[in-house]
Amino acid sequence: MIVLVINCGSSSVKYEIFQTQPEKSLASGLADRVAVNGGQQAALTHQRSSGQIHRREAEMPTYEVALSYIVKAITDPDYGVVGSLEEIEAVGHRVVHGGERFSASVLIDEEVLAAIAEFCELAPLHNPANLEGIYACQKHLPDVPQVAVFDTAFHQTIPPHAFIYGLPYEFYQEQGIRRYGFHGTSHRYITLRATEILKRRGVAPQDQRLVTCHLGNGCSITAVKGGKSVDTSLGFTPLEGLLMGTRCGDLDPAIVPYLISELDLSAEQVDDLLNTRSGLLGVSGVSSDMRDVWAAVTAGNRRARLAVDIFCYRIEKYIGAYAAVMGGLDAVVFTAGIGENDPEVRRRAVAGLQHLGLYLDKTANEDLSLNVQPVDISTPDSPARILVIPTDEELMIARDTAALLHTDHLS
Repeated sequence: MIVLVINCGSSSVKYEIFQTQPEKSLASGLADRVAVNGGQQAALTHQRSSGQIHRREAEMPTYEVALSYIVKAITDPDYGVVGSLEEIEAVGHRVVHGGERFSASVLIDEEVLAAIAEFCELAPLHNPANLEGIYACQKHLPDVPQVAVFDTAFHQTIPPHAFIYGLPYEFYQEQGIRRYGFHGTSHRYITLRATEILKRRGVAPQDQRLVTCHLGNGCSITAVKGGKSVDTSLGFTPLEGLLMGTRCGDLDPAIVPYLISELDLSAEQVDDLLNTRSGLLGVSGVSSDMRDVWAAVTAGNRRARLAVDIFCYRIEKYIGAYAAVMGGLDAVVFTAGIGENDPEVRRRAVAGLQHLGLYLDKTANEDLSLNVQPVDISTPDSPARILVIPTDEELMIARDTAALLHTDHLS
């Protein structure tokens, strides 16, 4: 079976095409700057698993046009990976917000489309783009089954005492204001990988207590008990929790009306401030990219050092809090761009957590060049494990898609 995975962002389309038996990624790519300034500076980068890269610059004013170029790349006789569109048997879509309605991936029909559209109000930067991708695929692949895989689904096991905010209860009942959590597909993937590692060490899956740390431009931490999400740092939107590339994370809510009244900012300006001009960028004044911030730290930039201090402190604080609510800890897992590639962030995040049984192996931590397999970077006698597991959200989407279509499940 051939599965095409589509991930539509606010101005891009990421894709990957998988063969299910044996499991293999055939190609992946990115259509960038879609619908930005009419899509006049858009480009498609397509890479086969063999390493062959094809790049094409073209106008992509809509997601439908972008998908037409993706389809051409996939089927091109010189650098494509399938002979015709008929070989694509299913399409899996990343959908950011599924509200409380979806706790698992689903086959897309008119009812599902209507629900995704309804949740556009809760995810205005993401769900509309996800819908555009679905509509584009329905046009180019009209007879191919399509599946929605929701970022919020994994967190639907969080109990009410962890997802309800301290607002009048009717705001939850009538407006749906609650903690939803995001990055669920990534957290689910690394949970499955970590579960197998701990099982081999004699910890039964139903007893496992994990803290999974997805650290990239967007960041989130999840408490996973017995394989289920029981709390997570992102909330009603992807703004709460950790310091991120451009997002502020945890904030006293009273700061918002203060900024509006004292600086005469509109609600839209405050929203932009908190989401696009804060985080590592806002504190350091340098960049939203941790690599640039570290370079500034090396050059003696004090604000850059402060940004790193805040970033690592919040990770450490959340790990400790989640260990407390789960009654202990069996493993901490790091993933995504920073989590997989930044040994100093990992070191600082667990440096003060020996009381939780976390003992880092300095050599193992620093030797990682990014392995494609999970790596244990804790000392041999560490009571709790420290793992680095590369995430693979696209593979998780492909697996769900195959499973829903009652075909051979990806192993």
